[in-house]
Amino acid sequence: MDSLRERKKAATRQRIADVATVLFLQRGFDNVTISEIAEAAEVSKVTIFNYFPRKEDIFFDRAPQAEQLLTAAIRDRTPDQSPLRALRRLLLDLAQQHHPLGGFRETYAHFWRTVQDSPALRSRAREAVEELEAHLAALLAAHSDDPHPRLTAALALAAYRSVYVTGMARILTGDDAAGVTRDHIAALDRAFDVLENGLR
Repeated sequence: MDSLRERKKAATRQRIADVATVLFLQRGFDNVTISEIAEAAEVSKVTIFNYFPRKEDIFFDRAPQAEQLLTAAIRDRTPDQSPLRALRRLLLDLAQQHHPLGGFRETYAHFWRTVQDSPALRSRAREAVEELEAHLAALLAAHSDDPHPRLTAALALAAYRSVYVTGMARILTGDDAAGVTRDHIAALDRAFDVLENGLR
């Protein structure tokens, strides 16, 4: 069970992220300062940097959760489940749940438009993918007998990114989230069929 101190820290982190997200989406990422976030969240700038090393990390505050989900999927999979099958299951679940880390809702369009409009956020998004790839490779090396964990991680995330970006592009043009989700799930299955058959 989490301690009271840990719960308070988590609540503070979430409050900072929630307040900042409202400001970012209202005014644009580059037009909001750390000082303004601190004032709105009623914390000090030092407190913000205790939780988020960079302003971009506040916007992508769910990145640590993505690593946690990857870890659980690979480490806790059943003995008869391959790492790629476990990863497929995780990504399908996120899509079916319309989860912010891997699903689609019409309301997510504003978030991704904000990313498109900010060079700093686009750069951080690319870094985040590279970090996830390295994390997945380390998990595969530690929890599977994959002889090429870095290659598997790179191929899996490249395939997923291609499928996800296609879906989000449709959301940005106003397509219905239900239809995008349905096509996304089908594309994910096709991509992982190819990966699983090709990486045996």
